[in-house]
Amino acid sequence: MTNGFNRREFVGAAAAAGTALAFGAPAIGADRSQRPNVIFIMADDMGYADLSCTGSHHIKTPAIDSIAQNGLLLRQGYSNSSICSPTRTALLTGCYQYRFRVGLEEPMTSLDYGVPLDRPTIASAFRALGYRTKLVGKWHLGAPPEHGPLQHGYDEFLGLLEGAGDYFRHAIVADGKNFGSGLVQGNDPIERAGYLTDLFGDEAVRTIETVRKGQPLFMSLHFNAPHWPWEGPEDRAVSDTLGDIFHRDGGNLATYKKMVEAMDANVAKLLAALDRMGMRENTIVVFTSDNGGERFSETWPFVGVKGELLEGGIRVPILMQWPGKIAAGSRSEQVMMSMDFLPSLLAMAGKAPGAARDFDGMDLSAQLKGGNAVERTLFWRFKANEQAAVRSGDWKYLKLAGREYLFNLSQDERERANLLGKHPDRAADMRRAFDEWNAAMLPYPLASYSEDVSTSYVDRY
Repeated sequence: MTNGFNRREFVGAAAAAGTALAFGAPAIGADRSQRPNVIFIMADDMGYADLSCTGSHHIKTPAIDSIAQNGLLLRQGYSNSSICSPTRTALLTGCYQYRFRVGLEEPMTSLDYGVPLDRPTIASAFRALGYRTKLVGKWHLGAPPEHGPLQHGYDEFLGLLEGAGDYFRHAIVADGKNFGSGLVQGNDPIERAGYLTDLFGDEAVRTIETVRKGQPLFMSLHFNAPHWPWEGPEDRAVSDTLGDIFHRDGGNLATYKKMVEAMDANVAKLLAALDRMGMRENTIVVFTSDNGGERFSETWPFVGVKGELLEGGIRVPILMQWPGKIAAGSRSEQVMMSMDFLPSLLAMAGKAPGAARDFDGMDLSAQLKGGNAVERTLFWRFKANEQAAVRSGDWKYLKLAGREYLFNLSQDERERANLLGKHPDRAADMRRAFDEWNAAMLPYPLASYSEDVSTSYVDRY
């Protein structure tokens, strides 16, 4: 792999840090009190234009917008996949998800798989630097005691193990019955009443209020909002009558608006807590989504939805603030992907990439702080409808349902002018690059995909 840190360095550092902390000795990096806190906020299934600052026609998100107003709005952000658990694999590891068996689950319907335990993660890397690490919200990458958050670098966890949960009952609901683990703390299920978005926001605030002097915080706040089931904060009655697990008969624009705005209200509580605790100046705050939008989302000017490698299925907003380091009101056209967060945030925390690299993600810390954009070549694949995509500079090659396309995104980001016939050599080069990249990835297991793809992904999930 390329563009990362040496695995042996990380594993050894994590073990050394754990031993030092256990015996009260200084953690690795004596200057850890000077390292910035990092709050990484991720929405679930939120479309690119579901924020006020990215173009929503009816949703108001002043708190989330303020992250861009006080820092950076990166417009050419991408998720590693068009659905959630593969993107979360890439975020956790800093690598293309297709390098790991768990990353091939599209969607992940079993908690039996997980990232290899010896694999450095974004949480274990920050813990090795002396950080307190915590995940609040959705995990969807395996179950304890083998593959929960605590087994992959997080000191603390409160949230959902599965890919979804009723906002009031906290479990997956089908035919009026609860399934799955429900709300989990550490490795164990717990009972706690409340609307999930509020519970996660309140837990994040409590975490900020208990930060110890001299130990920086790395907190992943992974909301399940606005993922189905379609329930706003006042919709307990909907929860009590929910039948279909995917809530195909439910939801509307008004409910979706309430769900996103409830998430924004909880981001507001978090930002207020940072101010109250005097932590804002030394805290990096990131906001993004795990993939493109579902049925009630806005993705303008892009087309496509969750489950598709069109821009609407993989283009996500990236907002970041860090007072004094990222200029307020910054805008960037840097192309960035979910797997880039691990090396980029570590570099911003003072850990320079080593000579031996073990990430596919790229350190974009200089670009996030205002440096000139660098050109990228990125790859995607998705088993349903045999999809493949390459983004190289301004050009995008796309294969979807047996047809091929070539777009110049600088001129046609809506993906309407197919230039395949005009630039056959470029298309051939990009197709060849995809084949070479794909040969280095794990193949899909033969038994992993037998579902009917005759209907659109958004109708099925």
